[in-house]
Amino acid sequence: MRVPSPLIHSKSHTAIHSSSSVFPKFLHTTHPKKTPSPPAPTQLNDLLNTASHTKNIRHVTQIHAQIITSNCTSPLPSSTSSSACMPSVAKLTKADGSKNVVTWTSLITQQSHASKPFEALTLFNQMRGTGVYPNHFTFSAVLPACAGTMVPSHGEQIHCLVIKHGFECDIFVGSALVDMYAKCSHMDAAEKMFDEMPDRNLVTWNSMVVGLLQNKFFDRAVLVFREVLKRDSIAPDEVSFSSALSACGNNGSSEFGRQVHGLVVKRNLMSSSYVKNSLLDMYCKCGSLDDALRQFQTSGVQDVVTWNVMMMGFVNNDEFEEACHYFTFMRSKGVIPDEVSFSTVLHATASISALSQGTSIHDQILKSGSVNSSCVGGALIMMYAKCGSLADATRAFEEIEGRTVVCWSAMITAFQQHGCADQAIDLFKDMLGQGTKPDYVTLVSLLAACSHAGRVDEGYLYFNSMSKSFGINPGHEHYACMVDLLGRAGRLDEAKKFIELMPIKADATAWGALLGACSNHGNLEMGREVADRLFELQPDNPGNYVLLSNMYSREGRLKEADEVRRLMSVNGLKKEPGCSWVDIKNRTFVFTVHDRSHAMTREIYEMLGQLEELVRKRGHVPQVQFSVNSIGEYKERNLWYHSERLALAFALLTLPNGAPVRIKKNLRTCGDCHTVMKFASDIYKREIVVRDVNRFHRFTDGQCSCGDYW
Repeated sequence: MRVPSPLIHSKSHTAIHSSSSVFPKFLHTTHPKKTPSPPAPTQLNDLLNTASHTKNIRHVTQIHAQIITSNCTSPLPSSTSSSACMPSVAKLTKADGSKNVVTWTSLITQQSHASKPFEALTLFNQMRGTGVYPNHFTFSAVLPACAGTMVPSHGEQIHCLVIKHGFECDIFVGSALVDMYAKCSHMDAAEKMFDEMPDRNLVTWNSMVVGLLQNKFFDRAVLVFREVLKRDSIAPDEVSFSSALSACGNNGSSEFGRQVHGLVVKRNLMSSSYVKNSLLDMYCKCGSLDDALRQFQTSGVQDVVTWNVMMMGFVNNDEFEEACHYFTFMRSKGVIPDEVSFSTVLHATASISALSQGTSIHDQILKSGSVNSSCVGGALIMMYAKCGSLADATRAFEEIEGRTVVCWSAMITAFQQHGCADQAIDLFKDMLGQGTKPDYVTLVSLLAACSHAGRVDEGYLYFNSMSKSFGINPGHEHYACMVDLLGRAGRLDEAKKFIELMPIKADATAWGALLGACSNHGNLEMGREVADRLFELQPDNPGNYVLLSNMYSREGRLKEADEVRRLMSVNGLKKEPGCSWVDIKNRTFVFTVHDRSHAMTREIYEMLGQLEELVRKRGHVPQVQFSVNSIGEYKERNLWYHSERLALAFALLTLPNGAPVRIKKNLRTCGDCHTVMKFASDIYKREIVVRDVNRFHRFTDGQCSCGDYW
């Protein structure tokens, strides 16, 4: 077969044949009287390296023809295996029977770098099938592919081959083995490999620190970094410092983090954006927002990652309005938000129930084309759900193409939080039918949905099948959901026994769920015992004291109730004042119990009087047991001045007829207010959504989405 000559000039080749080209002269001209000397392999390799940047397969093919005619094939893969050329390279190399270990290693490396680990392993097996033995470079190339498959047995088999070929003492292969085991979450094997290595370089130490960090062994990551600092022969780089700062942030070691900051300055690494952003993240996670802001303002060039870290810092420290402000500030600086930016600011808007702001951000997401991102899609669903608009959350879910487990989990959680337990469970079944495997969060929401629907047997079924069917071991949140499931059903003794038989030590979430159940079912004796445990686990949580005090008050044991409140005072704790707020025309109006600070106070109380008269005509009998801080005739009157009722009256006065009313409350809404909201939704023909500290209650036509099972 005639091979096309790479020496022919044409208009299509002007770019590579121009006089200013970097290509060697033997490809530029031909002389009728002189035969050009054959190019050296190094020239061909340089030529291929240059051609690979153009990503033009025609150029590569012509150079390949020159390589064949020159009988010099070894440089080919190292230069042409970019992701753009890989399919053609594979075809070209299939017919090439002279591939040596360098060629194979280059192909394996490129497939691994292109995030195609299984293809890389296939090439490795093909290489061995041809009788070519791997060298230390080959093993260093194929081990990252083993980590990419996330199948530990792949790496273990390669490790055996490493030993068989005598490369277990090679420092590069050893470092790659440490990294592989760490990425496969086999830290015991990674540490064993690390300890057995006769020599270690900076890459080895960094692999160990990063591996411990990724597997959430933050304290051990800090200890290994300290060992690095003790070695004069090892000079930590930006990867070392960035990983150490991340570990300090995650375990709250602000003191050592400040020392690392000093070393970063001393070693002149502050110019590294990698280190700079890790430093900012460390201060945010340690709660030192002032230091984080100071670092942010003096950090020089601020890329989108820097802004994202700062916004996430605000969110993690419950400074949601500041996070929204910095998102706007970032846009004004000309920095284009990415998926993380949108996800973070949506989380912030959801936390303050800023529906109008969240809708505006949704518009920006649509314009940016990020709507199909799983993290953005999940954040959109949660934003609408937490702002009380389940219909918009459902619409956002339905518009996502290629839904991941994040999106499914977000929608299941939205249904569960809005009291639509049946829809949540049905959606979980649909997810399984689509072939999506649930994760830890999915199963927490599923069990919570079973709890809110009173499906005890179904909840037990899902809980008992977690490990076998989904490969997920139950965590504290799953056990707490099961306690809540039994407690809501009134099976308090069974719930208590469930806690005592847990294979992991029960934390405050499980005991707190049981205390809430004791309060709802009036079991003061068990409630007192559970509260004592919670006082030990959460000595700074006033909610447990308040709940026990209220239980005493309902039983008429006012002396004991006062004693619990006195104990709160002795411990320096104060009950969080209840408040409710409602958004009207982009303004937030906050109300407290007996609030008379509003400009429309007179109209609000008149509206409350009208509502009281209307609900009485419909047979409402006040549930005075929920007025725990009042006595005698004042009990009933004080119920009408609860903050959510004041917010409802104001919303009815100011919102257009038929518009939905969305009220937020920082505490659990009381049973009598729950009943009044049902009456009001029917009287005024409005959808009323109340978001309390635990869940949403959506009232329509005199009914609540919770089915009065809450």
